[in-house]
Amino acid sequence: QVQLVESGGGLAQPGGSLRLACVVSGNIFRLDTLGWFRQAPGKQRELVAAITGGGSTNYADSVKGRFTISRDNAKNTVYLQMNGLKLEDSAVYYCNLNRRPTVEAEYNYWGQGTQVTVSS
Repeated sequence: QVQLVESGGGLAQPGGSLRLACVVSGNIFRLDTLGWFRQAPGKQRELVAAITGGGSTNYADSVKGRFTISRDNAKNTVYLQMNGLKLEDSAVYYCNLNRRPTVEAEYNYWGQGTQVTVSS
């Protein structure tokens, strides 16, 4: 059973920084992709950033150059460093583990979410 627990959310001012962390318990496979999604009120959940088992990263255009995703496989942890925060970054941020053991099979596991609020 895979479980994800996020931490690090909170209140920040515009231009400020926050660092989110997600600890994954259970079996993590080398090819698992870890990612961060967010959902603002009235909006769909969207991908923020993802990192593959090989270390390749992918970012939403809206956060490129401001956010950095990283993973520490020894600690089963994925991080999201958020700099230059904007009001529109306010959302609930969810950690995600994506697993594709075969071409036909895909599994997604989610954390409970952590609130990020950017306000002056």
